[in-house]
Amino acid sequence: WADNAFTDIIADRFDAGVRLGEHVAKDMIAVRIGPDLRVAIVGTSSYFAKHGRPESPHHLTQHRCINIRQQSKGGLYVWEFEKDGHVLNVRVEGPLVLNDSTVVLKAVEAGHGVACVMEDMSKQAISDGRLVRVLEDWCPPFPGYHLYYPGRSQQSSAFSLLVEALRDRAPVKRKRRARA
Repeated sequence: WADNAFTDIIADRFDAGVRLGEHVAKDMIAVRIGPDLRVAIVGTSSYFAKHGRPESPHHLTQHRCINIRQQSKGGLYVWEFEKDGHVLNVRVEGPLVLNDSTVVLKAVEAGHGVACVMEDMSKQAISDGRLVRVLEDWCPPFPGYHLYYPGRSQQSSAFSLLVEALRDRAPVKRKRRARA
């Protein structure tokens, strides 16, 4: 079952869940199952030719930004940035509010504005020249996906074997401050 909302795995009687490392509750046991991730701020070259390239995250408030609605929080995603230890959250506005990252990427490629998307989703479009990345130095890596589960639950032997296998294959964890 896949759901972007923050499901209560205990109340809903799931053995485990998957979340970004920064969103795993402190009372859960977490096993890293993926590498660090990054966001990318992207637009088309024609969009930037017409509207200019933002030189800092603050300049995004002057651009047509494509927002994404977070099902987990009900509100719009606040774009998060960090550079040289300085954390900055920017609320952006624009012509579209969407709830699917694939549709956001298509809207950006169609020239409707600038978006904040996961780096891995936009890599091919950037390398093909369909999209241009900006503010890359403001987008550091953050903890990737983790399998999480309550420590007090009775685990089946199959689940225990899964956790053990994931621990053996887990990417190296880097120390980093959690994002807001």
